[in-house]
Amino acid sequence: MFVVLAFPFLVSAQQNASNADKKSSKQEGKVEVYQDSRVDSIVKMHVHYNTSQSTFEGYRIQVFFDAGNNSLNGAQAAQANYQMLYPGDTAYISFSEPYYKVRVGDFRTRLEAESYLRKIAADFPNAFVIRDKILFPKMDDE
Repeated sequence: MFVVLAFPFLVSAQQNASNADKKSSKQEGKVEVYQDSRVDSIVKMHVHYNTSQSTFEGYRIQVFFDAGNNSLNGAQAAQANYQMLYPGDTAYISFSEPYYKVRVGDFRTRLEAESYLRKIAADFPNAFVIRDKILFPKMDDE
């Protein structure tokens, strides 16, 4: 008996829902944006600044640092050793008085750098992740 009484309500609800869907799909809208003219100039300055930058904040792994008379030779040897073990990857030598440093990788996130650190830890047990200016890494779909 209950099923017979509830049936007309279900049919009515389904018809109302399908009518609402038809109405909403036919509606079109128009959006107008009113903004200060200086917003466009700020956006243009931002785009220009970003396209002129060759580096941005990211992470690298430091595999060597030393100070002293032979520290440049040590840095060059560490760079050559890294590139021999991991061909195709780049090792960067930098000097920040009094240290020569060798850093590898261009990682956008600390998670990416930590993952790579585990990969090279056997060959470079004293390596660690450090925040640094990095080059724009290639995207996966390139």
